[in-house]
Amino acid sequence: MNTTLTTERLTLRLVKIDDLAHIHQLHSLEEVDKFNTLGIPKNIDETKALVEKLVESNNEEKTNKYTFVLQTTNNEIFAGLIGISLGKEKYKNAEVWFKLHPNFWNKGFATEALKKVIDFGFNDLNLHRIEAGCAIENFGSIKVLEKVGMIREAHTRQLLPLKSGWSDNYGYAILSTD
Repeated sequence: MNTTLTTERLTLRLVKIDDLAHIHQLHSLEEVDKFNTLGIPKNIDETKALVEKLVESNNEEKTNKYTFVLQTTNNEIFAGLIGISLGKEKYKNAEVWFKLHPNFWNKGFATEALKKVIDFGFNDLNLHRIEAGCAIENFGSIKVLEKVGMIREAHTRQLLPLKSGWSDNYGYAILSTD
């Protein structure tokens, strides 16, 4: 299975340990952390432990968690991360997430990348349902999820432990038949 995906402007490739500095910088940005439950890393060693787990998961023979680096196709600039985590095999479902560097916000990159990962999920992984969630005040992510055709199915109260306090979460999904 080809795990390097391409769009008009992006290359999505599996995370490597060489991506550590870029990922640490992304995770250390206050504006990126605002709606993220991971929190800002205390130091690069904390990020390194996370990246090592992502690389290990990507390298498993039968992985259930793909994490991709987004980079511009023309000059290979790091734009962010996107992932798809498979659920139980019988359910043929997965959850997607994305985290972009602010330099790439409001330019269609997240939508472009998410469309490609959804396509990968349905066509390569043979999934039936793909889900995503986001804080109800994360208007940028809401717009991306709706642009790719995901439907809001849930409003879960105080699910997300954000730096600002507990946040409600919107649950979105798209089916292979949509």
